[in-house]
Amino acid sequence: MSSAYRQGGLLHRDPNRTALFGNRSSSPLPMYNKPQDRTAENIEGQNDEALEGLSQKVKLLKNITINIGNEVRDSTKMMNGMNDTFGSTGAFLSGTMTKMKKMARRQGGQWCLWMIFLGIVVTIFCWTWLLRR
Repeated sequence: MSSAYRQGGLLHRDPNRTALFGNRSSSPLPMYNKPQDRTAENIEGQNDEALEGLSQKVKLLKNITINIGNEVRDSTKMMNGMNDTFGSTGAFLSGTMTKMKKMARRQGGQWCLWMIFLGIVVTIFCWTWLLRR
């Protein structure tokens, strides 16, 4: 790997680097004169591993983003469908109320008595049902 030179990759080492700069084992700065336990190949290997890990994380984020976009699109379709359904239901209920008002005008006051009777029956039924629990 030390003599490898990839044009488009991350390894940009010239095989003639040692001929150009010599084989320096010490730095002009005293703090960098420690013995080197890592070689350039080890560091490049670690960089390649880190790059692979980052690319996997980017792929994961891309998949999550695509899934979020699909979910938003599906939810928007569902909400539009619900909006249309509620609109048609509202129109249906308003038509039913109009018909009920017409029927009430024709019936006179008897429909009010029937509604009160129905309300009492439903109340007794619910009360009995709750007491049996």
